[in-house]
Amino acid sequence: MERKQERVVIENVSPQLQCGEFFIKRVVGESVTVYADIVPDGHDVVQAEILFKHEKDKKWSTVRMQHQGQDVYFETFTVDKQGLYDYCVRGWIDYALNWQHGVDAKLKDGQHIKSELLDGVQYLKFLKGNVTAKQKEIIMGWLSLFEDESRYEEAISVANSEELHHLFSQYPQRILANESKKLQVYVDRKKANFSTWYEFFPRSSSSEPNKHGTFKDCERLLPRIAKMGFDTLYFPPIHPIGEKNRKGKNNTVNAHEGDSGVPWAIGSRHGGHKSVHPELGTEKDFVDLVKKAKKMNIEVALDIAFQAAPDHPYIQEHPEWFRKRPDGTIQYAENPPKKYQDIVNFYYETTAYKALWDELLDIVQYWVDRGVSIFRVDNPHTKPYYFWHWLIAQIKKNHPDVLFLAEAFSRPKVMQQLAKQGFSQSYTYFTWRVSKHELIEYVVELTQTEMKEYYRSNFWPNTPDINPYHLQGANEAMHLIRYALAATLSGNIGIYGPVFEYMVTEPLPNKEEYKDCEKYEVRHWDWSIENKVTHLISRINQIRKDHESLQQTNNIRFCHIENDYLIAFYKWNDAKTDETLMVINLDSHNTQQGHLQLPLHELGINIGQGVQLKDMITSNEYTWYDEWNFVELHTDVPFHIFQINR
Repeated sequence: MERKQERVVIENVSPQLQCGEFFIKRVVGESVTVYADIVPDGHDVVQAEILFKHEKDKKWSTVRMQHQGQDVYFETFTVDKQGLYDYCVRGWIDYALNWQHGVDAKLKDGQHIKSELLDGVQYLKFLKGNVTAKQKEIIMGWLSLFEDESRYEEAISVANSEELHHLFSQYPQRILANESKKLQVYVDRKKANFSTWYEFFPRSSSSEPNKHGTFKDCERLLPRIAKMGFDTLYFPPIHPIGEKNRKGKNNTVNAHEGDSGVPWAIGSRHGGHKSVHPELGTEKDFVDLVKKAKKMNIEVALDIAFQAAPDHPYIQEHPEWFRKRPDGTIQYAENPPKKYQDIVNFYYETTAYKALWDELLDIVQYWVDRGVSIFRVDNPHTKPYYFWHWLIAQIKKNHPDVLFLAEAFSRPKVMQQLAKQGFSQSYTYFTWRVSKHELIEYVVELTQTEMKEYYRSNFWPNTPDINPYHLQGANEAMHLIRYALAATLSGNIGIYGPVFEYMVTEPLPNKEEYKDCEKYEVRHWDWSIENKVTHLISRINQIRKDHESLQQTNNIRFCHIENDYLIAFYKWNDAKTDETLMVINLDSHNTQQGHLQLPLHELGINIGQGVQLKDMITSNEYTWYDEWNFVELHTDVPFHIFQINR
């Protein structure tokens, strides 16, 4: 074992993921609170600090840690630039402060400390070489005092002073300092924490029945999306759709003439992943749409689906990227009992994997070059984790604004692994969490375990793939409940529309799938319809934009309320300058009432002080003076979103 002279042991540094194998995550302006056990031998005074540095900075910044007790130290640093930061903990025995502590103890015991004053000269001399010119003059005078026995009383006054203590703390002599392992935090732009997604199929955007929509038709819908308060417009794949083995309506195996096929079956004689479906328009039309959306503060997110239709150009150009069966055919994709005859998968075990990886990276880069900075990635868990780690790192090296959403409804550890490998946001199980117990248990897992350091949730009440049972045949109140829950529990939210806001819920029998699903056909919608759901979605989205406490997920505490159909929770921003309180009726058919216990400790108030609440939906105002307060919610507006005013 290597011989070490360090006198402090540094252990249990947090946050960190798997001994630093993966970085934790933050967005610009957020903070990282670091904890560490710093254990010295003996009883000497210990000092500790956090060192942190952005990847482009030359010098390390430091912040002194506080002693929490029981050898635990903590402190916080703020990240203000995108990209990677390194951080670590440094600890040392502070001989100067230890000397001063000994001086104080001996003076209280009535001891004469002339020898100790002479011993302290070395620490003053170190200070003299590091302080400002004005402080240096003061220290020169102190040196004379320490060496002049006739001025003993003055000397002990200085030795025991707060001024000297402050200088020792400000200019530490880090003798035999020990450092922890370097850890990393990746910092994204704020949209990684707070985004409001709206998904629709561009081919269903036409104002005329039985006509394929275009990017120009999508431009017409931008004001509607902006008015509803969405800042991210997500399109399923916009590429040419395979003609071989094309699926028909409602996932029938054989398509009829005129059937449009599944957008995720990418590639045909018209091109592949770097082309656009000819019926949608041209690449220039798409780029124009992206630019016009940005003027309305909407970013267009594209679907990345790394798979191919049987007639994708890659099949002929790069047969080595696909695995052939003994009879020479390529196996279509399967997830038993589901069969995807219109899709074949890339063969990631190919010996030509480097060329395959490079091409897939180039696909993402191609669309980044055309103005796209957000990607929803289809089925990332069916591709190698290390491939994603590499691809995301390569893109973000030159394009830190680019965000990746992992569409993976899989096993928990699979979804967590994708987040660790670099995905900016992740789909969640919210879609299936319905009861109060299920919701609280899941959100606590996301926000009060290690997952809070790296897993950014995006709550979707529905998707084109998932028509959850609780929405099938659901009334208006249920749609409002699910949107209010998603929008206030999570900083990131998305819906598939206009199916959601128009409450189109008819399923295929005994399946969590939509009848006449847009995955398999072009639908015609009357996009001019406004209803109570569209109105309240717009209102909630505006409230989210106005309140920082709702622009994040982790600062949340659930409140006790003695009714299993009522859920209540308190949220705040890091500075606690914005605080909100939500109460939601989970029963879409009946009025529910109960007594809510205010989180007085988190609010930092005492009983009787009074809390002013403004319901931001109805504009009604209340003042609660008691810890327990009566609430009643009807189904017409089944939730309160309160602004808390001090």
